[in-house]
Amino acid sequence: MVVRTQHQETGLTALPSRPRKPWFFLALIALCVTGFALYAAGVYGRNSALRDTEEQARVSAGLKVAFLRAVLERPRSLPLLLAEDQQVLDALNLKTSAAVVRLSDKLERLVAATGASVLYVTNAKGVAIASSNWQQADSFVGVDYSFREYFKRSMSSGSAEHFALGSISHRPGLYISRRVGSSADPLGVVVVKAEFDQLESDWLEASRGAFVTDRRGVVLISSIPSWRFMTLSTLLPDEVRDIRASLQFGDASLAPLPFNQAETIGPGMMLVRAVLPGETAGQYLFVSMPVPTTTWQLNYLVPVDAAIASTVREFRLLVLAVLVPFFFVCALVLWRRQAGAIRLARAQANQAELERRVYERTNDLLQARDRLQAEIAGHKATEGRLQGVQQELVQANRLAILGQVAAGVAHEINQPVATIRAFAENAKVFLDRKQEGPAQENLSLIAALTERIGTITDELKAFARKGRTAPQPVVLRDVLDGAVMLLRSRFAGRLDALNMPALPNDFIVKGNRIRLEQVLINLLQNALEALQDTPDARVEVKAIAKDDEIIVTVADNGPGIPENIRPLLFTPFSTSKEKGLGLGLVISRDIITDYGGRLLVESSGQGTTFTIHLLRAEI
Repeated sequence: MVVRTQHQETGLTALPSRPRKPWFFLALIALCVTGFALYAAGVYGRNSALRDTEEQARVSAGLKVAFLRAVLERPRSLPLLLAEDQQVLDALNLKTSAAVVRLSDKLERLVAATGASVLYVTNAKGVAIASSNWQQADSFVGVDYSFREYFKRSMSSGSAEHFALGSISHRPGLYISRRVGSSADPLGVVVVKAEFDQLESDWLEASRGAFVTDRRGVVLISSIPSWRFMTLSTLLPDEVRDIRASLQFGDASLAPLPFNQAETIGPGMMLVRAVLPGETAGQYLFVSMPVPTTTWQLNYLVPVDAAIASTVREFRLLVLAVLVPFFFVCALVLWRRQAGAIRLARAQANQAELERRVYERTNDLLQARDRLQAEIAGHKATEGRLQGVQQELVQANRLAILGQVAAGVAHEINQPVATIRAFAENAKVFLDRKQEGPAQENLSLIAALTERIGTITDELKAFARKGRTAPQPVVLRDVLDGAVMLLRSRFAGRLDALNMPALPNDFIVKGNRIRLEQVLINLLQNALEALQDTPDARVEVKAIAKDDEIIVTVADNGPGIPENIRPLLFTPFSTSKEKGLGLGLVISRDIITDYGGRLLVESSGQGTTFTIHLLRAEI
């Protein structure tokens, strides 16, 4: 474009046309910067989506592991108790039809009461002599199970757990067995089978998959039925031959699962390309967690394509929302500068000096405006990032609280349930012996513990709704007595190590008896478990009054807490125990803090001391 004035028309001065080179460079820079920014936004958005999905997947997988453990614990006690049951011993020793019928009837009633799939007893040769399904057409009575791995291992080592396909029912399940009699003179084996149909149904989620594999990578439990008895990778010929010979999985194909590893993200986590039933091929986050007390691994597949696409799209739109106005402003500035240069050239003939000063001042103002606009754009970008970070923190906090409360329910009622089971078995023995007095006492204790479990649940509901329970005056001696009573059945014969002098009645603290009992149960249980291999085991519980506090100490002479665990002692799911959840001390500290107290710990090679500071209640 050529701009002309009256001077040019009269042949005096020819003004220059608008330069094109700056516009070319501006367009090139805009394309390069925009392309690089969109690429960087895509990479950052993908990583951000993976981080968010990873946090959610770990929390969900952790909850599934906790629920699986709760399901496994229910049937494990049955073989242990039945191995010493008199009716089982009579049926195996006397071998009379009356004794066998009585045992089968008892097994049938136990299955109905416990929810197990089936219970049966074999003789020393592996032939089932009594079964809970003895009156059904597919009864196990008379079937030879000597070829089963759980029978062989029980006869040799005393107990076994083996996941397999039922030879008669053709239903998969976990067989938990225990030998009856000594290793020198075995009488037979007690077997309980646990099935996981309800658990698999509870795990069912749209576009997600959860499954459990054994040490060879064979799928045992799965929310996707068609994946059962498939494998994470191709098995060796020797492994396939052993599985076929043992009939563990029947005639299952043992084919590899339909996904391939794409990218390793971290320990127990990778990206895979998979095809779920009813879904198209896509990219999934594969999370793997060990299942405590077993050799199993829980695996969890979470789709990430939609999350990545959504997050990348948001970040790229944000980049365009910043860059488009920025380059528009740059173009406007360039246009105005060129226009200003042309206007300066028109008046150069008669106002050269004045035009120079105006140009300098205009240039300064333009630069100041550019700096101001750049600062405004930077502030807007920072504000957007801060809002995103705040939303991520709120979501992370919500998921962390949900994980602690959900896993805490299973952990905190486990001890009363175990005690109820022990009192119930004792009551049965007393009733069989016609000893009504001790039986009624045990039933009264069971009722009290059942009420206690309801109280614990109510307390957890109140915590979820209000955050804490209002403190009340509590007699500390009653709290200690209640904690010892709950631990007595589990640590029978080992409570001699507990040294706890009687406390004065005026030691009254602020809190709630049930929640304070939870704290002391956790501390006493940890101390007694730590002293399991200590010859001169000793646990001392003391309480002193100081100013407006009651200070309680629980000290043991065990090996102490490992140094690598101490910094994470009050971190959820951090534990050195094989069967621990890592929640006991976290919950204990939260309870003490709710009532204005403190929970401190000191540990060395000579033992561990926990100190509880509680506020003294006014009488």
